[in-house]
Amino acid sequence: MRALDTNVLARFFIDDADDPQAARQRPAAVAALAERSFVSVTVLLELEWVMRGFYELPAKDISRVLRALASIEHITLEDRDAVLVAVDAFGKGLDFADALHLARSSRASGFATFDRRLARRAKGLALSPPVELLAPSAAGRHRR
Repeated sequence: MRALDTNVLARFFIDDADDPQAARQRPAAVAALAERSFVSVTVLLELEWVMRGFYELPAKDISRVLRALASIEHITLEDRDAVLVAVDAFGKGLDFADALHLARSSRASGFATFDRRLARRAKGLALSPPVELLAPSAAGRHRR
């Protein structure tokens, strides 16, 4: 079994008609995904970023791609159960990276952050582990 890079997945799932190189690479990507393969969590993070940041795809389309990838029986996703939990939370409005951080921290008693938005959204979705919003220390602040 070989591992797949982000660019192989992007060429498979995204039809970039404006990129002649993409058209040349797509058949090889299709062939690669026809074989038993492994996809790491870091590749998934980068794939989501490429789809959102470079291709400017909406979250529902990104979710659809990630679910489609997870449904390919001969593709092994690293930490598959956590990835599916993260994709679910992402589909409900949580940032994908944050959702993945939380899902992969399921054995922890809590998830500490300064990110108010993450804490608010995670609480609203009743995600586990509970997100703990840390308060910044006043001792480290300089007054002007």
